[in-house]
Amino acid sequence: MSALTLGIDHLGLTVPDLEATVTFFTDCLGWKEVGGKPEYPSKFISDGTSVLTLWQAKTDTPVGFDRKTNIGLHHVAFKLESKDALNNAFSKVREWPGVTIECSPEFSGTGPKVHFFINEPGGNRLEFAFDPR
Repeated sequence: MSALTLGIDHLGLTVPDLEATVTFFTDCLGWKEVGGKPEYPSKFISDGTSVLTLWQAKTDTPVGFDRKTNIGLHHVAFKLESKDALNNAFSKVREWPGVTIECSPEFSGTGPKVHFFINEPGGNRLEFAFDPR
């Protein structure tokens, strides 16, 4: 039996500062704004393959996600085309205001996949990975 679905259409993330997260993705990572709903407010962004819907949290005291205790999204992982591209991405994100580095580029397990983790300015956990296989 084949799967009933075709993949992820988009992924929605709630953020405490919509503009800070949009700016991180567009100015740091080179994504493009492709829509949104000002009345929500939300913005849709894409790297040409993946689409994220970013939703503004409606609270002055947002609760951060704890991957060890909360049910829900653990992280989003983005593919990179080469180890050089991965290292270039790391060079850009590590200097970006509001980004927290969880780990520098390293083997995932015993390799050959190489990855790193960050929390973007909105607090969402992101993985960047290159797998030569």
